[in-house]
Amino acid sequence: MRRFAFVPVLAFLGAAVVAVAAHAETAPEFHLLLQNHKFEPATLKVPANTKFKVLVTNRNTTPSEFESTDFNREKIVLPNSTITVFIGPLDKGTYKFYDDFDHATTGVLVVD
Repeated sequence: MRRFAFVPVLAFLGAAVVAVAAHAETAPEFHLLLQNHKFEPATLKVPANTKFKVLVTNRNTTPSEFESTDFNREKIVLPNSTITVFIGPLDKGTYKFYDDFDHATTGVLVVD
């Protein structure tokens, strides 16, 4: 009898996983390129009050660390690889990000 008590719990968890996966796939996607120790584009425009994902590709020969204290993210990007960073929802404004391994490499999210 106890086995059947877990069936509703498993069904709920399965539905939650599908809902999260579906939401992640529908999140707007933006791209940043790290090349010659610069972010391209240096200014990235994104929507306000929306969760979105940024794909960061590092074409440098050294690792980088995509970081922002403004929107609380920190993730290492190995050379010749791409990471996905989920951000938001954010209020309208300007948010700075940088390469923590090379502080001269900076960029800005403009949230509209």
